[in-house]
This record gives sequence, C-alpha cells and structure tokens, in this order.
Amino acid sequence: MGGAAAAAAVALLAATRRRPAAGPLAFLLPRAARAGLHEAAAPAAEEEKGRTRRRRRRRSSSSRLLGPDIPDTWDSPPRAAARPSPPSGAGVDYDSTATIIDGKSVAEDIRFQIAEEVRQMKNAVGHVPGLAVVLVGDRRDSESYVRYKIKGCEEVGIKSLLAELPGNCTEDVVVDSVSRFNEDPSVHGILVQLPLPQHMDEERILSAISLEKDVDGFHPLNVGNLALRSRKPLFVPCAAKACLELLLQSGIELMGKHVTVIGRSKVVGLPTSLLLQRHHATVSIIHAFTTNPEEITRQSDIVISAAGVANLVRGSWLKKGAVVIDVGTNPIEDPTSDYGYRLTGDVCFEEAVKLASAITPVPGGVGPVTIAMLLANTLDSAKLAYGLATESPEL
Repeated sequence: MGGAAAAAAVALLAATRRRPAAGPLAFLLPRAARAGLHEAAAPAAEEEKGRTRRRRRRRSSSSRLLGPDIPDTWDSPPRAAARPSPPSGAGVDYDSTATIIDGKSVAEDIRFQIAEEVRQMKNAVGHVPGLAVVLVGDRRDSESYVRYKIKGCEEVGIKSLLAELPGNCTEDVVVDSVSRFNEDPSVHGILVQLPLPQHMDEERILSAISLEKDVDGFHPLNVGNLALRSRKPLFVPCAAKACLELLLQSGIELMGKHVTVIGRSKVVGLPTSLLLQRHHATVSIIHAFTTNPEEITRQSDIVISAAGVANLVRGSWLKKGAVVIDVGTNPIEDPTSDYGYRLTGDVCFEEAVKLASAITPVPGGVGPVTIAMLLANTLDSAKLAYGLATESPEL
C-alpha cells in the first residue's frame, strides 16, 4: 500500500504540472467548476490570438506603409482673392523691391562653356554629344519645350534627334523608340517629354532608358542615389539642378535655412528637396493636401514653387526678405500674344517682388537654366562614353 500511495502521489504531481494554472485561488473551486473555467477561457484566448494575428497582418501590409497613391490636384486660387491683404502684424513693407535673379544671363554663361567643351571634344575624338528626344502627342506646351531644347542643342553644337509619335500610339511603340536610341552609340542622352498620355505607364517607359543616357535624371537608380547622401547619381534632374544653380550663383546661403518646396513631383519637387537636404537646409514640402500652406511659407527663408498653378503663391504667403524661386510655367490665354497665350509662374510676381529680397521671373528665370542643365548632362554623358575627364556632379 505504501508503494501504491507513493506512485499515486507522483502521478498526481505530474498531472498538476501538465495542467495550466487557473489562478491562485483555483484550488478552492470544485473540479467541475475548474473544468468549466478552462473551457470558457479557451475560446476567449483563441479569439485574442486571432485579433493579434489580424493586427499583425495589417501592420505588415506594404500598401499601407507606402500610403495611398493619390495624385496632387491643386485648386486654382479663387478670383475673389485676387489681391488678399497681408496678415495683420506681419510687418509687410510693400515699398521694398526684390533683386531679380536673371536666369537668362546664368544660362548664357553655362551654354558658352558647354559650346567650348563641345568644340574641344570634336577636336579630340572627332565626335560631338548627341541628344534624342521622344515626343508623344501634340500638347502645345510639350511641343514648345521640345522646340527650346532642340534650339539649345544647335546653339552649343550638340546633335539632336527627335522621334515624334502620335498620342494614340501604344506604350510598346514608345519603348521601342527608346530602345533604338539606347543602342545608337552617337546618342548620349535620351529624354521622354512629360507628361505622357494617360493610357501609358510612365514608370515603365522611363525605366527603359539606359542609365548611362538618362540625362533627365528620372531613372530609379539615379533618383535612389540622389536620395542617399553617401552616393552620387550619374545625373541630377535638370529643373532641380537649375534651382540650386540659381541659388548658388546668387550667393544665397542654404545651410541651416528653412526652405519650403511647393509641389512634390519627380520632375522638380522631389529631387529639389533631396538636393537641398544635401546642402543641409531644413526642408518643408507643401502639396495639394497640406492644410496650412500659407502659414508654412510665411516662416520660410526660401520658397521654391513647382505646383503648376498660376498665381498660387500670393504676397500673403511670404515673409519680408524671403528668396523666391518660381519654377511654374503656366500658359494663360492672351489674344495680344503671337501664340495666343503667355506664360506666368506659380507666384504672383507683382505682389512677391515687393516682399522678397530676390526672385526669379517667369519667363526668363528657371526655364533657360533648366535647358542649360540638360545640355550639361548630355555633355557629361558623352565625356563618360568617350573616356574623357568629367567632374562628378556637385551635390
């Protein structure tokens, strides 16, 4: 009996260890009640585990982490707000006048240097840089931009090629055109004029451009390397490069300054904000969903607008002494113009010029320098192709 009692005690102890504890007072409950307690707790525990698993799946969803892909659609300023009063107590002095940052003069100096280097290249290797442009559709503004780019090539001795495709062509036709230029050794730069027709996958077409010929700087590897301060892209997007060139040429300090970039497109806003961070500026980005844009810009030392909305930035958006870089080129109907329209910027120039310390005009500001930067990128690409010395982009 002693042996049997000992065996029973060992079995009871083992069973107790296997059975999960039901709480410090569970031993006071009858066996049936304890069994009911475990049965009631089991579904609740499983339900809690299920909720945890569901929460974990939601947190891991890449689509949620990356955010919704919603295009920026800006509302045009209402006509009733044509000339808003500056905020009270802002210390605005409408008698002051800004220095005009002359983009035409800066671009002329850059083109002169490029033309000299092209002549030297022709003497050294018997070749000149080549730029190919792919134009899809018949947008009036796109045709105008392409015309200026081809004219710029002619002025500095760069060979230009133009592929004009109908707006209803297929995406594959555009990719095939890009591929032919990729294989042409006389072409050192390829650009696809944006925007493309809505039925086309812009990213697929831009990614088809050879990295070594991506003089627009839109290839994912170029953009990625621009975002990483430890890396250098082969090419920096031309409009962003133009904004920085104008600021640097004007002797404007960037380090530690608060710069607001209005617009976040891959053409201007995104690369410009990345470049500014490389210069250690404190950067704010305003987009169509920003709730307090005026408040943000009024705190900024430098405002760069690339929203594509005429007269979006009013005098009330600026603090006295701010530097304004207006990238916008918005066509406005004008019967007195030879083309039936005139170009105006994102910034209401008449108001801003009385507040800013320096400002770019439209036209004649960022536009000419952007084309000069495209020519410079094409020259650099040709230098790389022919094994000639080239400077790394200053970022």
